[in-house]
Parts: sequence; C-alpha cells; structure tokens
Amino acid sequence: MKFPSWLWKVGVALVLVAAVALGYLNSLQLWATDPVSHTGNGAIDGYDPVAYFKAQTPVRGDPRYIHEWHGATWRFASEENRAAFAAAPERYAPQFGGYCAFAVASGYTAKSDPEAWHVEGDRLYLNFDQSVKSDWMEKRAELIPEGAKNWPRVIED
Repeated sequence: MKFPSWLWKVGVALVLVAAVALGYLNSLQLWATDPVSHTGNGAIDGYDPVAYFKAQTPVRGDPRYIHEWHGATWRFASEENRAAFAAAPERYAPQFGGYCAFAVASGYTAKSDPEAWHVEGDRLYLNFDQSVKSDWMEKRAELIPEGAKNWPRVIED
C-alpha cells in the first residue's frame, strides 16, 4: 500500500511537533530525577544561595567562586559566601533541591525562577514564577508540610 505524499508530510510534521513539545516539557523539569535542579549555569541558575540570607535579595554568582554539592555546581558572589555554604550546605541550599516548592507540594517537580523566592523559618523556597509565588505565599502554611512529605519521592518516582 502506498501512502500519498501529503500524508507522509503530515506524519513528519507531527513527529517534529511532538519532539519539540517533549523538549519543552523536559526543560520545565516536570520529570526531574536529579536531587538538585540545575541549568548550564549550575544550581539556582547560577545565583548565590547564601545571598538570599545575607543580602535578602537574589545575587548572581561569580564562576570564580564555585562549590560542588549533591551533583550540582553552586556559584557564589564572594569567597566568604562560598565558604559559608561549604561549611553548611543544608543551611543555605533551597528546599526541595531548588525545584518549584509549589510543584513539589503538589506532587511533581518543575523548574524554578531564582527571582521568585521566599525565606520562611530560615529555609529558602523557590517557585516557578512570580504568579506561582503569589499562590505559594497564600497557602505556604499548608504547602510546606506537603512538600516535606513529597520530597524526595517526587524525584524517585
């Protein structure tokens, strides 16, 4: 049986669309298995985790000051911040591996935006974007325990 040429073209187009869609969904880290969310810039997309606590703002890390921890490269704005993290990474690393805290509380993973952050009880939480952060802020009292219950199962499933 011979298929018309237009049908082959439609089939190839559908395969390409599916491949692009899967690539996009993978970039959102919806099916993550790494213990720390990271990009080509490292954990937290290259932002300094210590700065959230010391400067109370997101600060880009400098590639001269790095530390390897939990399979990811962490960047810091200064040697002082790098040393603080190296001495106590659990103190400064974002909760839930830096994945979106709202997503983890909901039972899945998603990438996070370093600018959509919140410190609660000496713990750093990141969210997908500012809109999700708004929802997180309203419901964080319920979502934090849910996230703790789901973590790290969401990256092991």
